[in-house]
Amino acid sequence: MEHWLVIDLEATTDEGGWPLRDMEIIEIGATLATADGHEITHFHRFVRPLRRPCLTSFCKGLTHIDQAHIDNARTLAQIWPSFEQWLQDQGAHLAGWASWGDYDRRQLEQEWRTQGLHSRLQQYPHLNLKQGFAARRQLPRSVGLNAALSLAGMHFQGRQHRALEDARNAARLLPLILPA
Repeated sequence: MEHWLVIDLEATTDEGGWPLRDMEIIEIGATLATADGHEITHFHRFVRPLRRPCLTSFCKGLTHIDQAHIDNARTLAQIWPSFEQWLQDQGAHLAGWASWGDYDRRQLEQEWRTQGLHSRLQQYPHLNLKQGFAARRQLPRSVGLNAALSLAGMHFQGRQHRALEDARNAARLLPLILPA
């Protein structure tokens, strides 16, 4: 049975947003799910950013991540091998990886490049679930995760803008996005 890895990231930011090049990952949430959206297992870690280790008030308010979570976290370079090991240990046939929108893919690719990290995810296709949902629903434009869940007759479970909860909710939409 093929599985999908749905990843969501939280990153440093401030009111009005920062360019991607200035953002750094502060939380990784990933769920390994079946094509029908059921979670098999998950991975979650806080990440200590290198360039701007102090979170802005806006970032803390948006993500509900405290400075202590970040101060006690390891860097992405320290965490990434455990993510790769976790993924390998699942022994699952991975069809690909996905995220709600393209931000998460771009942020990971930037971090892999700047920190000299390698990922087995680079050998798998990435699916933009936000675009896929809009296409399947024939929407005039893509919508946010909460709106997509509402259109699908679902409610967001957990706290929004937390990596693992966002990844799990996006995975619930897989059966509505993946080809039958």
